[in-house]
Amino acid sequence: MLDRIKQYAPHVIAVFAAIVFLDSLRYKFTNAPETQQIFGLLNNWAASLGAEGLFAQTGLFSQYVIGSAELLASTLLVVGIVPALRRLQAVGALIALAVMSGAVSFHLFTPLGIDPNNDGGGLFAAAVTIWITSIFLIFIRRHELAAIGRGLVATFLPTREQREAEIGPAALASLGA
Repeated sequence: MLDRIKQYAPHVIAVFAAIVFLDSLRYKFTNAPETQQIFGLLNNWAASLGAEGLFAQTGLFSQYVIGSAELLASTLLVVGIVPALRRLQAVGALIALAVMSGAVSFHLFTPLGIDPNNDGGGLFAAAVTIWITSIFLIFIRRHELAAIGRGLVATFLPTREQREAEIGPAALASLGA
């Protein structure tokens, strides 16, 4: 029984997070009044700190940018259910964690508060839930993330032997490396 839970829990988490993200896109991508209110509050707060336009519709952290990150995270989380693409689920969880870290922080530390839409804090609760489940999924997929990290290191920081094989030992010695 425990083995089945271990096998399917990551996929249940991934699908749950994707559903929450995809559901929120109908508000972000249609410029719904709830979205205007939330991003308007955040933009006014940013303006008071000298960063006007940061959360505006064409800003660096606009509803469209955040929504696109949520769409990408959702796609990677669901596509990562396929065994050959499991690493993508780990990347999707990292993106989800980043987006939800921002959401939780802005709810807690800005005038936005935990109940900006008078929904009883449902939006904040969803953000916290996805944040926690993303951490859990990252922990589950830590080996896949480590493999991605090793691949990046091997690509961008080749060993001396790899450099010798690529350009030859004489050329490497002439470079003083």
